[in-house]
This record gives sequence, C-alpha cells and structure tokens, in this order.
Amino acid sequence: MRIFDPHIHMTSRTTDDYEQMAAAGVRAVVEPAFWLGQPRTSAASFVDYFDSLIGWEPFRAGQFGVRHFATIALNPKEANDPRCRPVLDLLPRYLDKDAVVAVGEIGYDSMTPEEDEAFAAQLALAVAYELPALVHTPHRDKARGCERTLAVVAESGIDAGRVVVDHLNEVTVKLVRDSGCWLGFSIYPDTKMTPSRMVELLREYGTDRMLVNSAADWGRSDPLLTRATGEAMLGAGFSDDDVDKVLWRNPVEFYGQSGRLDLSDLEDPAAVDPETGNSILRGGS
Repeated sequence: MRIFDPHIHMTSRTTDDYEQMAAAGVRAVVEPAFWLGQPRTSAASFVDYFDSLIGWEPFRAGQFGVRHFATIALNPKEANDPRCRPVLDLLPRYLDKDAVVAVGEIGYDSMTPEEDEAFAAQLALAVAYELPALVHTPHRDKARGCERTLAVVAESGIDAGRVVVDHLNEVTVKLVRDSGCWLGFSIYPDTKMTPSRMVELLREYGTDRMLVNSAADWGRSDPLLTRATGEAMLGAGFSDDDVDKVLWRNPVEFYGQSGRLDLSDLEDPAAVDPETGNSILRGGS
C-alpha cells in the first residue's frame, strides 16, 4: 500500500513518526502552514516558520525516504490578529518556491470579517500564482461555514477543481461534492472522521475527488490513520486499486496541478540504511 498524506503537520511530529509512517507505506506528504498553538506576535516569526517548511522539514523527511511538500498561507485563526496581517505581504516570496504546491491553509475559523478579507486575498494569490488552494473549514457551525466557503470560492474566479475543502464530514460532503471542489477528510482518534465512517462515505459517494488525510499535529492525532483507512477499505470490500486511488493517485492528481510535484526517484523506505538513513544529520561548526 502506497500512501500520500495530503495534510499533515510534521513540524509537530517526531522522527519516530517519520520512521513508522515510512514503514506503513507513506511515501509523500504535504504539510500546510497552520497555527502553532499559541499566538505569534509578529510577521517575522512566520518567516522562520515558512523557511523551516521549505528547508529543514523536507530534509528531515528525506532521511526516512519520505518526500515532503508544503502549502503556505496566513492561517484563518491568526488572520484575526492585526500583528499577523503583514504576513499577507510576505507570501509572494514563498509561493514561487518549488516545494510549495498550494496556497493553504486558508478559509475560516470563526467566520469574521477579517477572515473574509484574508481568505479572498489568498484565493487571489492562488489564481495569480496558478496554484491549487487548500481550504480549512471551521470546527463550529460546519454547514454554514462550508456554504460561506463555497460562496467565496465562487466569487474568487478560481477553478473549483483546483480547490480542496478540508475537514469535511457527513453533514458537508454533498454540499462540497456538488460544488466541483475536491473533498478532504481528516481521520482522527476522537474527533472529525474515523476510518469506518470514511468507508461509509466512500461507499455512498465513490472515490472521485476524495482526499483522506491524518492532519496529525501537536494535538491528539495519529499519522498512521491513513493506513488504517486503507485497511478498513479493504476489509469492507474495496479493491487494492480503490485504495491506491484514494490514498495515492487522488492527492497526486490534485497537487500535481501545481506543476511542482516531483515524485521521481522516490526511495524505497525499506532500502534506507538504519545505521545512517534514520539519523538526522546535523550541521554547524
């Protein structure tokens, strides 16, 4: 089973996670820029964070045979903080980078006017830079949040097929499917979706435009739940090809629209020398 996790926050994870993910079949990941758990006090702190997403983290992933890509944005939660708004002016320097395959996470947290403005501005950047967009839906009032999200997407002029609306559930799946956007589902231990619930949605709605991710971060989450979902699909009668489509070909197709998704010469994780390949090399004098 080959797995491409299209939404995972590896900055929050350990090297042990990378090793276990590689052993489970994870060959590539996309890490969206997001909120780190406490307020950032200036735009300058985002510079260091963005630099790590396109520099250090791909290097760290590569030690375990995992290809790492990023999406860059001012996240919805911090779009409400005036100290962070200058980040919008920093984004163009990063959206030109080869390892950046989308603008994201953008969208809504509390559905404020400030989030409206940041969302629209970043969709405009996605259009200007010919990049897909990864959209975060609010954890509260999910249905209204999705309706508002889709309205802003429609107003932006971006092709719906270049947008993935993430963190969906049974309440929002049909609304987003009918919009023409891609559908993202985060599989969590306690909240959001579970492997069994995901299987039922795949039975009802099919495998087209479906992206399954772990969204693993600093909270209670599990980077191996993509694998668990694939196993649940097989146990429910889906074919190996169905699993490969959902866990590999779909994310490759979506992020491939960036023109930057280089998956050539992927190293077989089993071939990594445990004495050298799974130790993080450290620079410095």
